Amino acid sequence: MKLIRFGEAGREKPGVIINEEYFDVSALVDDYNEEFFAGDGIKQLKEAIKSTSLPSVDKGIRLGPALARPSKIICIGLNYKDHAAETNAAIPTEPIVFFKATSAIVGPNDDLEIPKNSKKTDWEVELAIVIGKKAKYVTQDDAYNHIAGYVLHNDYSEREFQLERNGQWVKGKSSDTFAPIGPFIATPDEIADIHNLRLWLTVNGKMLQNGNTSNLIFKVPYIVSYLSQFMTLLPGDVITTGTPAGVGLGQKPEPWYLKPGDVVELGIDGLGSSKQLAKAYYG
Repeated sequence: MKLIRFGEAGREKPGVIINEEYFDVSALVDDYNEEFFAGDGIKQLKEAIKSTSLPSVDKGIRLGPALARPSKIICIGLNYKDHAAETNAAIPTEPIVFFKATSAIVGPNDDLEIPKNSKKTDWEVELAIVIGKKAKYVTQDDAYNHIAGYVLHNDYSEREFQLERNGQWVKGKSSDTFAPIGPFIATPDEIADIHNLRLWLTVNGKMLQNGNTSNLIFKVPYIVSYLSQFMTLLPGDVITTGTPAGVGLGQKPEPWYLKPGDVVELGIDGLGSSKQLAKAYYG
């Protein structure tokens, strides 16, 4: 199943994609939120759809974030060897964990707002995990039972804020519009092998990131299990798993970053694609 949310920003309705067509399920589901995932909502929705005539939705409509604002976005840093190498960082021996503010979440094709005083706004295509069942001290063997699905995420980062302003990385990760999520959440049965997916990103049509999830240092079940040792993962929480080489910070011979008018496009096999137009912050 593929879950979407559509409509005006802040007033999105839940929907599904069936045979590449959009359908409204707001008569069956309030929203794709913690309550939905915790209540075995995906299974119930699948059953309800079998006996319900769903209203169709124009595919030209705006898609919102693929889920309602979660309790947290947890990020894994430097989780591809090639990305660690391009940033001159050591390969981590344990996952590097940081947070991203949920207020950064926007729709997959909404504009990117370059923050006030930003000089180093960067891009990062990432596979994100959506938690479907409360996870606390889970084992790797049990981890998949706590996953609702997977989604495309662009982990935008302001590198000066992140790396040169002291303190935690969260400052460089949390500006408004820095977390476009979607176009859809794919349930696990939609993905044959989560550890063999191509992920890519272009800026103004130039291919800059072209990786594969087979190169993750810490794999999906390990990440879920590891994080659950330190915090309770709630249904609907998002874990974004890191980015391959090709970010602005790693460009040769000199790093370069986004400017107003740039167009960023990205995608992951089985999880669709998204597109953001960079615009300056005007207050």
